[in-house]
Amino acid sequence: MPSYKAPIDDYSFILHDLLEIEKREDLPGFSELTPDMTSAILEGGAKFCEEVLQPLNQVGDEHGCVFENGVVRTPPGFKEAWDKYCEAGWNRLGAPEKYEGAALPAVLTFAFSEIGSSANQAFTMYPGLTNAAYSALNATGEPWMREHVVSKMVAGEWTGTMCLTEPHCGTDLKLMKTKAVEQEDSTYLMNGTKIFISGGDHDLTDNIIHMVIAKIPDEDGKLHDDLGTVNFFMVPKFLVDPETGERTKRNGVFTGSIEKKMGIKGNATCVLNFDDAVAYRLGGAPQKKKSDGEGKDRKSKSSGMAGMFGMMNGARMGVGMQGIAIGEVAIQNGAAYALERTAGRALTGPKFPDQNADPIIVYPDVRRMLLQSRAFVEGARALASYVSLLFSVQMHSADEKEREEASDLSQLLTPVIKAYFTDKGFEAANSSMQVFGGHGYVRDHGMEQFVRDARINQVYEGANGIQALDLVGRKMTSKGGRATLAFFGKVEAFIKENEGDEQMKPYIEPLKVGYDRLGKAAGWLMENAPKNYDHAGAASYETLNIFGIVSIGWMWAQMAKVALAKLEAGEGNPDFYKRKLTLAKVWLEREIPNTTAALERIELGADTLMELDQDAFVA
Repeated sequence: MPSYKAPIDDYSFILHDLLEIEKREDLPGFSELTPDMTSAILEGGAKFCEEVLQPLNQVGDEHGCVFENGVVRTPPGFKEAWDKYCEAGWNRLGAPEKYEGAALPAVLTFAFSEIGSSANQAFTMYPGLTNAAYSALNATGEPWMREHVVSKMVAGEWTGTMCLTEPHCGTDLKLMKTKAVEQEDSTYLMNGTKIFISGGDHDLTDNIIHMVIAKIPDEDGKLHDDLGTVNFFMVPKFLVDPETGERTKRNGVFTGSIEKKMGIKGNATCVLNFDDAVAYRLGGAPQKKKSDGEGKDRKSKSSGMAGMFGMMNGARMGVGMQGIAIGEVAIQNGAAYALERTAGRALTGPKFPDQNADPIIVYPDVRRMLLQSRAFVEGARALASYVSLLFSVQMHSADEKEREEASDLSQLLTPVIKAYFTDKGFEAANSSMQVFGGHGYVRDHGMEQFVRDARINQVYEGANGIQALDLVGRKMTSKGGRATLAFFGKVEAFIKENEGDEQMKPYIEPLKVGYDRLGKAAGWLMENAPKNYDHAGAASYETLNIFGIVSIGWMWAQMAKVALAKLEAGEGNPDFYKRKLTLAKVWLEREIPNTTAALERIELGADTLMELDQDAFVA
């Protein structure tokens, strides 16, 4: 059975040595985030995740969710764990105080989400999606929804989902067919089908609040392939009395089936059918467009869509954290196995001559897999924590320019975190399984489950190719490239500030190389994408990879600077900081060279990729 130990020491280093979050007294709640306070919170959460959630991870995979006679049941132990989770308040860490939440900032709540996902990703998705749903409802819902619905979701009495995908329609929302028709009482009746709905039905709570996007038809009842008619709705499984908040009759939303899937089997991924389901439009009344060209006025999307996009961005960040989480737990088990498994002798002679063989950790290739994965996880954790801090800055900083920059940078880096982190998280899980050899391929050690669970992270909340297109086509170019220039400015300033420091040379020189290639990639896109948009499409994934490598490299160079200062001052555990310096070199020496190949592929353009006629793809 696999094991897991939460990385509390690493988070303490990132939060307090690197980001120095306690100095942000200008932000609500940060003055209380001392090292003792954050350690106490994360240690308490870690104890729960290690002792309650982690033992259920393989149970959830073995049993999965069951759908019988219209009822979905979660795996054995999940309901009891849910009740304990909510009783202990771990579902309320980031919730507003008015709902009896701890109102902790994202830099801590995302840290806890990583720990929970390492312990049991399938389980942690239930509260994660609920948190995203009630946050969107709190921002866009009517007062009675905040009073009666959000409060129960925060308490863990009810859960929430996000319903976007349809059988014929994923990312291209213009093609949606789910419709919502307004009624005389200002509610809507919704009809349609949504698929791949995580936590769409279960036995953890007695009500589920679905956050759904659907189109409002025109006066003739027709749907148009127009994003302007897409709106955001709340659709409860059981209706709620707006006056009392009591659960009333069953609404017209039913589970058609649950998916038989590759991983995260402990989470119920459902097909949901909406059959005259009562829906409540969020965000105020949609405004009428002047004309659709056919002499009719059509209603545009309501302001509630901003809540949906906020929910989606938060979910993408959460999925990126799952990439880190699955990498972390897989590496821990891979390293433990490499220290115990003996086979052959070290290439430079026996390291343990009193034993009949050396542990496989002596082999450079085993170390390659573990160290490159470890360098990714700890570098990605630092970058994700930095972006989580930006979330608070963009909302609460008194400095308007700082708020603007924080918003720009977090928007720019979110697709990188979602896509690059999940790609590398899967790679880390796969490499750690490889350390086990044949033993990794069988179920006993749990490694093949990590690989299967990790694979979904690259797909949902916008497949990684879509994230790359979003980065290149929207985030890098938005507002005249303001976010890109801000990011480049920060990396360049750090390089200039430290390039004269001889101790920093092993970290600054590779970072300079990667930063130069990122700049060349951006320059090539600026010159060539307007001539042929396929060039942007062909270059997008490689550009995202360079962005990921360089942004993590930037974090590693900063961590190296902190570690060197700590060693010079004689503070803390010297072995911890020496280890950080080695991992920084692993990333900067071994990952930065990959930017060369990526840049070469970018500069090839799209011509060869688009050369074949589509019929030539069929053998």
